[in-house]
Amino acid sequence: MSGIDHKHFPGPEHDFEPEPGLPERLPETEQLLWQGQPDTAAVARSVFHIRAVAAYFLALLVWKLVADWHDGASLGSAAWETLKVAPLPMAGLGLLYGLAHLTARSTLYTITSKRVVLRIGIVLSVTFNLPFSRIAAADLRRDGSGHGDVSLRLAEGERIAFAHLWPHVRPWRFAQPQPTLRGLADAASVAKVLAQAWSSARQQPASAIVDRASVFDPLVSPVRGVSVQ
Repeated sequence: MSGIDHKHFPGPEHDFEPEPGLPERLPETEQLLWQGQPDTAAVARSVFHIRAVAAYFLALLVWKLVADWHDGASLGSAAWETLKVAPLPMAGLGLLYGLAHLTARSTLYTITSKRVVLRIGIVLSVTFNLPFSRIAAADLRRDGSGHGDVSLRLAEGERIAFAHLWPHVRPWRFAQPQPTLRGLADAASVAKVLAQAWSSARQQPASAIVDRASVFDPLVSPVRGVSVQ
């Protein structure tokens, strides 16, 4: 039987949570170590790829400008015609950023001395309880600004559907989805809290916390993992 619990709430999560981000009050034997939300800009970049979409729209606008000029329009006239259609891609980018904002504001990640809790969902709020006993490893993925993701590799036999987690899941891991704390402003600090809590709860020595080189993305900094001995 899976040790991962999830609960659905039919409305705003704050109407049902006895404590923010948690489906029940913490017992006296469990301590809250860290709680936070994704950064909107980081979610826009890493989840909705807003920079790539912006580059695509810019290329289309430049193509239209050059095409109109090549067809005989004056440079001023071509520029004016291009500016008239510019609000459409700008609205699209605004929509993506708005989705990123809603995703970030409706999410609350929690690390306690015994588990990781993900409260996610814009319309339907869902809470996933991930006990440390069900987490086999954790990977840190950072960008140059320090923002990043912390992905959780579940123990053998544990699985949460990719669609149930998205976008709080490691990209392209469809067979074995990895719940992910995405768009963290200081991902390294969060990973350190998680690693220490995991090591203490599992009673693993400090040597269980190792560094691994990332083999998935050359732009990603080295991955810090929590390995099971």
